[in-house]
This record gives sequence, structure tokens and C-alpha cells, in this order.
Amino acid sequence: MAKRKDQLDEYRQNDEQELTAEIERLEQHLFDLRSQRVTEKLEEPSQLTKARRQIARIRTLLQERKLAANKSSD
Repeated sequence: MAKRKDQLDEYRQNDEQELTAEIERLEQHLFDLRSQRVTEKLEEPSQLTKARRQIARIRTLLQERKLAANKSSD
């Protein structure tokens, strides 16, 4: 759990462009993992879940920032 918290703190320090680039990288990685699953070359199926969750964490951070910006402008 400490590793995940450290990673989340690292994401919080990044700006929006870096997070968007990270999402794109993870989505490409997820695509590659799905391709491996279809060809039965995926050794660790839990990687799919981990990649999806990382994408969700980053998108959640972006949404929190968006809501905070809207709240401060009101």
C-alpha cells in the first residue's frame, strides 16, 4: 500500500499535461496487454487490472482538480 501512496503523491505533483501523457502511455500498455491475452502470451493477468486501476487513479486526480478549479471560480 505504501508503494501505491508514493505513486499517488508523485502523480499529484505532476501537471495536467504530464498526467494526460501518462494516461496515454498506460492506455497503450493496456492495449498491448490485451493483445498478449488474446494470443495467450500474457504471463501475469493481474497486470490488466493494475493498468486499469492506474488509469482510473489518474483520471480521478484530474477530475478532482477540475472540480476544485470550478469551486474556486464560483
